[in-house]
Amino acid sequence: MEKVKETVSQEWPKQGPASYFPSIEKKYGKSIREWQDILVAYGDQKHMALVGLLKAEHAMGHGHANALVYWTLQGNVAD
Repeated sequence: MEKVKETVSQEWPKQGPASYFPSIEKKYGKSIREWQDILVAYGDQKHMALVGLLKAEHAMGHGHANALVYWTLQGNVAD
């Protein structure tokens, strides 16, 4: 996975994939940046493969995993 650009503000939007981020951080105990580091460590994988890895290895729900992977693969990175 290539390096993603810095594009996020401190407050997450109310709609779209990033609207899930406060609950992801609360429920799974890691910051979005930490989750993105995990995704990068998985290497060059397709969207659904990354979703599957988050679900299988971290017990993340499908919606949360899908939102995080989508947002990350769009080139966004959390602070």
